[in-house]
Amino acid sequence: MPGQNISFIGSGNLAWHLAPALDNVGFVVKEVYSRNVRHAEALTGRLYQAEVKASLDFSTSPSSIFIVAVNDESISEIAREIILPDDAVLAHTSGSVPLTDLQFAATPNIGVFYPLQTFTKNKKVDFKQTPIFTESVNEETDVVLTTLAKAISNQVRKIASEERKALHIAAVFASNFTNHMLTISKEIMQQNGLEYDWLKPLISETINKGLQLGPEEAQTGPAKRGDLEILEKHLAFLQEDPATAEIYKIVSQHIIDKYYEE
Repeated sequence: MPGQNISFIGSGNLAWHLAPALDNVGFVVKEVYSRNVRHAEALTGRLYQAEVKASLDFSTSPSSIFIVAVNDESISEIAREIILPDDAVLAHTSGSVPLTDLQFAATPNIGVFYPLQTFTKNKKVDFKQTPIFTESVNEETDVVLTTLAKAISNQVRKIASEERKALHIAAVFASNFTNHMLTISKEIMQQNGLEYDWLKPLISETINKGLQLGPEEAQTGPAKRGDLEILEKHLAFLQEDPATAEIYKIVSQHIIDKYYEE
């Protein structure tokens, strides 16, 4: 199956990494469509043979696999508008959008190809260590998507839409919310003339402990201890930033509820 042609719809962070990864293992990315032509041109510059595609009319495309890597709100619209060759495989890459959002596409071969990773254009991703979750409507699509996934990843699993939604929500807590907490901590340091680098050993140890011991065992801090005096002092310190104080209060209360219920 390597050697098959692929077209990408979308040129954002995920496509920026996934298209070259597939190109480098023997699949041939032939086309990139994006509403932002400059982004499509930038992505084709990272690929061996790809050209910018000007429309969603792929009726004469040399590709047999079409990967929709766009924001969640655009997936069903693209599925309705895209024109595909006969027997094409169409898959989206979203963690939260159900497979059924592709049901009105002009092909019976629809599926999901979801890499569980955070993607930023200027940060390289190791796909071999990135779990990829697939879902397919039929055996033909399953074979294609599983082959694609196994070509770049050592961790390939099948998962249904509802399970994938739960996985994505958990991933938001683990990645996006964690990153936002780090952003808040950085702002507090900067606002008080302190260096964010001082926190980096603590951040590394926290993540490592959570992975090695499990997050429940690794949890420490005033909320875990039930130290209400310290919590009140922290809230008083944050009183001029009500939004951050509210986050601190809600998260601390959630920790207290969890560990003192137990």
